[in-house]
Amino acid sequence: MAKCPLCGATLDWAELIGQMLPMENAREIFSDKDGFMEAFEGFVFKCPSCGEEFYGRNLPTKEAEKVFDLLNEFKGSIDWENKKVRLRLNSLLALDMMLEQWDRKVKG
Repeated sequence: MAKCPLCGATLDWAELIGQMLPMENAREIFSDKDGFMEAFEGFVFKCPSCGEEFYGRNLPTKEAEKVFDLLNEFKGSIDWENKKVRLRLNSLLALDMMLEQWDRKVKG
Protein backbone atom coordinates (compact mmCIF):
# COMPACT_ATOMS: atom_id res chain seq x y z
CA MET A 1 0.00 0.00 0.00
CA ALA A 2 1.09 3.53 -0.72
CA LYS A 3 2.88 5.42 2.01
CA CYS A 4 3.67 9.09 2.41
CA PRO A 5 7.18 9.57 1.02
CA LEU A 6 7.92 12.04 3.82
CA CYS A 7 6.49 10.61 7.06
CA GLY A 8 5.78 6.99 6.03
CA ALA A 9 2.10 7.04 7.02
CA THR A 10 -0.15 4.67 5.06
CA LEU A 11 -2.25 6.65 2.59
CA ASP A 12 -5.90 6.14 1.75
CA TRP A 13 -6.28 5.95 -2.03
CA ALA A 14 -9.87 7.24 -1.87
CA GLU A 15 -8.63 10.34 -0.08
CA LEU A 16 -5.80 10.83 -2.59
CA ILE A 17 -8.16 10.52 -5.54
CA GLY A 18 -10.57 12.86 -3.75
CA GLN A 19 -7.84 15.50 -3.77
CA MET A 20 -7.71 15.21 -7.58
CA LEU A 21 -11.47 15.49 -8.20
CA PRO A 22 -11.65 19.31 -8.13
CA MET A 23 -9.17 19.47 -11.05
CA GLU A 24 -10.36 21.10 -14.23
CA ASN A 25 -11.51 18.43 -16.73
CA ALA A 26 -11.44 15.74 -14.02
CA ARG A 27 -14.16 13.67 -15.72
CA GLU A 28 -12.18 13.50 -18.94
CA ILE A 29 -8.92 12.75 -17.10
CA PHE A 30 -10.54 9.92 -15.13
CA SER A 31 -11.81 8.29 -18.33
CA ASP A 32 -8.42 8.13 -20.11
CA LYS A 33 -5.69 6.00 -18.50
CA ASP A 34 -2.76 7.83 -20.11
CA GLY A 35 -4.24 11.21 -19.23
CA PHE A 36 -4.93 10.04 -15.70
CA MET A 37 -1.39 8.74 -15.17
CA GLU A 38 0.11 11.95 -16.54
CA ALA A 39 -2.11 14.08 -14.28
CA PHE A 40 -1.49 11.76 -11.30
CA GLU A 41 2.29 11.89 -11.59
CA GLY A 42 2.30 15.70 -11.78
CA PHE A 43 -0.36 16.28 -9.13
CA VAL A 44 0.69 17.69 -5.76
CA PHE A 45 -0.92 15.68 -2.96
CA LYS A 46 -1.09 16.65 0.70
CA CYS A 47 -0.46 13.99 3.34
CA PRO A 48 -3.33 13.90 5.86
CA SER A 49 -0.91 12.79 8.58
CA CYS A 50 2.01 15.19 8.36
CA GLY A 51 0.45 17.88 6.16
CA GLU A 52 3.43 17.91 3.79
CA GLU A 53 3.00 18.02 0.02
CA PHE A 54 4.49 15.58 -2.50
CA TYR A 55 4.07 14.70 -6.17
CA GLY A 56 2.12 11.65 -7.31
CA ARG A 57 5.22 10.37 -9.11
CA ASN A 58 6.55 9.50 -5.62
CA LEU A 59 3.76 6.93 -5.17
CA PRO A 60 3.65 3.38 -6.63
CA THR A 61 2.72 3.60 -10.32
CA LYS A 62 1.35 0.05 -10.39
CA GLU A 63 -1.09 0.85 -7.59
CA ALA A 64 -2.19 4.07 -9.28
CA GLU A 65 -2.92 2.15 -12.49
CA LYS A 66 -4.98 -0.41 -10.57
CA VAL A 67 -6.88 2.38 -8.81
CA PHE A 68 -7.72 3.87 -12.22
CA ASP A 69 -8.97 0.46 -13.39
CA LEU A 70 -11.09 -0.01 -10.25
CA LEU A 71 -12.65 3.44 -10.57
CA ASN A 72 -13.61 2.73 -14.17
CA GLU A 73 -14.74 -0.84 -13.54
CA PHE A 74 -17.40 0.10 -10.98
CA LYS A 75 -20.08 2.46 -12.26
CA GLY A 76 -20.90 5.20 -9.78
CA SER A 77 -17.57 4.86 -8.02
CA ILE A 78 -17.21 8.63 -8.04
CA ASP A 79 -19.90 11.03 -6.86
CA TRP A 80 -19.08 13.88 -9.23
CA GLU A 81 -21.65 16.24 -7.77
CA ASN A 82 -20.16 16.06 -4.27
CA LYS A 83 -16.57 15.34 -5.43
CA LYS A 84 -16.27 12.12 -3.39
CA VAL A 85 -15.00 8.61 -4.05
CA ARG A 86 -17.58 6.00 -3.09
CA LEU A 87 -15.31 2.94 -3.14
CA ARG A 88 -13.03 1.65 -0.42
CA LEU A 89 -10.08 1.66 -2.74
CA ASN A 90 -7.51 0.38 -0.25
CA SER A 91 -9.63 -2.71 0.47
CA LEU A 92 -10.28 -3.40 -3.21
CA LEU A 93 -6.64 -2.85 -4.07
CA ALA A 94 -5.50 -5.27 -1.34
CA LEU A 95 -8.01 -7.88 -2.54
CA ASP A 96 -6.87 -7.44 -6.14
CA MET A 97 -3.22 -7.90 -5.14
CA MET A 98 -4.03 -11.02 -3.09
CA LEU A 99 -5.89 -12.52 -6.05
CA GLU A 100 -2.92 -11.81 -8.32
CA GLN A 101 -0.59 -13.58 -5.89
CA TRP A 102 -2.99 -16.49 -5.67
CA ASP A 103 -3.09 -16.76 -9.48
CA ARG A 104 0.71 -16.81 -9.65
CA LYS A 105 0.90 -19.57 -7.01
CA VAL A 106 -1.76 -21.68 -8.72
CA LYS A 107 -0.24 -21.26 -12.20
CA GLY A 108 3.37 -21.54 -11.04
